Amino acid sequence: MSVPTTTDPVERARDAAARESWAEAYQLLHAHDRHPSRGLTADDLSVLADAAWWSGHVDESVTARLRAHAAYLAADDHRGAGLASWWLYYEYAGLGRPAAAAGWLHRARHHLEDLPDCPEQCFLEMTAAEEASAHGDHESALAATRRMTALALACGSPDLLALSRQAESRVLLAAGRRTEGLALLDDAMCAVSAGELSGMVTGWLYCLALTQCMEAADFARAVEWTNAAMEWCAPPWTGRPPDRNGDTDTAPDTAETSAAAAPLPMTVPSGENPFRGVCRAHRVEVLDLLGAWALAEAEARQACREVPVDCLESAAAAYYAAGDVQRRQGRLEAAAVSYGHAHELGRIPQPGLALLRLAQGRADAAVAGVDLALACRNDPDHDVLGRARLLAARTEVALAVRDVPGAAKAAADLDALAGAAAGDVPLLRALADTALGSVALAEQRPGALLPLRRALAGWLELRVPYEAAQVRMLLAAACRAAGDEEAAGLELGTARAVFERLGAVPDARRAAALLSGGSRRRLPGGLTAREAEVLRLVASGGTNKDIARALVISEHTVARHLNNIFAKLGVGSRASATAYAYAHGLV
Repeated sequence: MSVPTTTDPVERARDAAARESWAEAYQLLHAHDRHPSRGLTADDLSVLADAAWWSGHVDESVTARLRAHAAYLAADDHRGAGLASWWLYYEYAGLGRPAAAAGWLHRARHHLEDLPDCPEQCFLEMTAAEEASAHGDHESALAATRRMTALALACGSPDLLALSRQAESRVLLAAGRRTEGLALLDDAMCAVSAGELSGMVTGWLYCLALTQCMEAADFARAVEWTNAAMEWCAPPWTGRPPDRNGDTDTAPDTAETSAAAAPLPMTVPSGENPFRGVCRAHRVEVLDLLGAWALAEAEARQACREVPVDCLESAAAAYYAAGDVQRRQGRLEAAAVSYGHAHELGRIPQPGLALLRLAQGRADAAVAGVDLALACRNDPDHDVLGRARLLAARTEVALAVRDVPGAAKAAADLDALAGAAAGDVPLLRALADTALGSVALAEQRPGALLPLRRALAGWLELRVPYEAAQVRMLLAAACRAAGDEEAAGLELGTARAVFERLGAVPDARRAAALLSGGSRRRLPGGLTAREAEVLRLVASGGTNKDIARALVISEHTVARHLNNIFAKLGVGSRASATAYAYAHGLV
């Protein structure tokens, strides 16, 4: 693409916008608008609004869009006024101003609905589909997306066609038509990966598709598209994918690119991309599952710095994912802070907060938290993975408080959820099999091994290490109950190694304690099995708080066990108890 030789800043800004060099366009139009030699047209004000948004100046974007709407209206251009109104609806909604958003959506409909078919009406149909879906009216939502598709095909817009495919896929997924929905989503993402779309629609589709994949528990697609999204977002960003030679600017380097035509210095770095923080927040969730916890936490912090003010729900998701990492590492106070930040930004931090309370020995709070979160899910079909995780946590919490019937009910609901999903959904199946196996183990039924082995195979296939190691702990208990100490030792040894590699300190300590004491049937000093576990953790240097976290009991219970241990062994200190443990082969 050639670089214009004109010195007219507005012409240069239009060219920069055509190249999606938004920081350059913003710099030129912003400066011109402050000291105009001539007024900006409605179209130029729309470009200024777009450029301001891409450059991080959301308030200026809204102001420019308001002026553009007025200019279109003065020119009796209802298509232009309608599109400007829809964008104002979108921006006000993102800024948390629903009344203003509703007013501008009404204006958009007033401007566009009575016109002959035009591309701008696609946005009205997309919004109509979202509203119908929110009310559970999948038939009306599907009709709206198909009207959108017809309009997109008629005007020949790749952007609008890809958006219509994505919108229809979302409705189909919400209606339980998983195979059809994912096929349409793949179609839309083909246009993204081929570089056929504008930067705005590319960013939208990455964000929407990643959300859909995680909600639908399609982990493989989430991993693939998260990686692609981060490559697209990486600086220096020009709005277009690289060509075959890796270049993003194919303009010839000739004398025509004179000093007069050179870009002005940028007030906003040219590599900035407001979608980067949102895509990075999605990446955090993927890294968390893959066990790259240190990177996930670092990426969460970076995502919170990058997320635009109109996408704070992504920052909430990043904080929540960081809390999950910190909780499993035993950093409970840090996890509580992260979950608190997520809650401040509007996300219910469950089931992570319930599992944190369980680790703190506050079982009643854990039960209440996860039960309330399940009761508040007014659209259980929308976020399948979110509901599945709540049911898995409900199973774990119920077993911790010895509510085996409650755990069995949650596991059965999770199994039904996994079975209801069309096609094979490995992530849901692995969650369900883990829950079923843990309940069978608690009920002391001989059938625990089969679902647990299925669960382990599922987690290993997905390459999700923490959950796989947790299942190995359950398998070890099942093998030990069946009298197979060797198999139990193998599972515990592998689980311990994985926990240590991940930095899951409480789990690693628990595995080590079980591994060192598993083969000893007759314990010295009249110790119970639980007292021996506590003594081993004392001997390894654990504080009462450490032991409580590792064994998922309260510090009060740990202190009671220690009093019993000291009385049975005739010792008066932790050091003496540690010496006894070593002398009698307990560690």
